Amino acid sequence: MRARVICTYESDPASRAIAAALGPDNIQAPKGVKINTAARGKTLVTTLEVDGRIETLLATLEDLLSCTSTAESIL
Repeated sequence: MRARVICTYESDPASRAIAAALGPDNIQAPKGVKINTAARGKTLVTTLEVDGRIETLLATLEDLLSCTSTAESIL
């Protein structure tokens, strides 16, 4: 299963800062889960791939959105 989350910010530095904050999730993903987050100008694109259950995908999406929200509030 695959999901893509796209967020657009007011500036390139903002999207890069959020991408940097989410970076550790790209490295420490659980087995069967691939996460790739990249800043592309003002846009932040995160792609999730999950081998397994839909519940794993939904829980990972929920965690991603929570972390993104926290990073945004710090900015």
